Amino acid sequence: MKKIYLFALAAACAWTACTTQQAGETTTAEAQQVGGADIAYVHAEQVVAECDLMKGEGAALAEKTQKAQESWAKKERSLQAEAAQLQQKYEKGLITTRDAQAQQEKIQKRATNFQTNTQKEMQTLEEENLVFTNRVQDLVMRAVREVNADGRYKLIINANSLMDADTTLNITAAVLAKANELYAADKAAPAEENK
Repeated sequence: MKKIYLFALAAACAWTACTTQQAGETTTAEAQQVGGADIAYVHAEQVVAECDLMKGEGAALAEKTQKAQESWAKKERSLQAEAAQLQQKYEKGLITTRDAQAQQEKIQKRATNFQTNTQKEMQTLEEENLVFTNRVQDLVMRAVREVNADGRYKLIINANSLMDADTTLNITAAVLAKANELYAADKAAPAEENK
């Protein structure tokens, strides 16, 4: 009985050693297949911030949005000041109740129109910003695909979740250059079509 037990124990140990060795060989083989040269990372936020699309159209859209917000704030302050002046005139007895109500109704109509127009303009700007964001994301993804057109990278990750990596794996400059190249081609395409 002891011989059977020892034989079973020896067989189990041998089997475990073989399995562990095979697993180790598989891990080593996988590591050789997906080595350092097969992996790259991109600072996507840097590409977005520094690409020509963002510097040109992105800056223009940001300026347009800021001007619209400033215009809305100015119109709102103007309506509030007008309503406050009307209230002061009424409290001082400089206008009749009927005139105050008529002027207040006019101010209210203008405020309602202002709110309606502002909401429409906001929706238009939000849509423009969404379309622009989608264009930027598409441009970056196309640039990544073009940089990896030869399939040399099996894995390309966004560096914002990267803890530590060798800088030789950083392909941000190549992606940025390709993004600018693609953007220039996109801009030139409509001009060539109109000829």
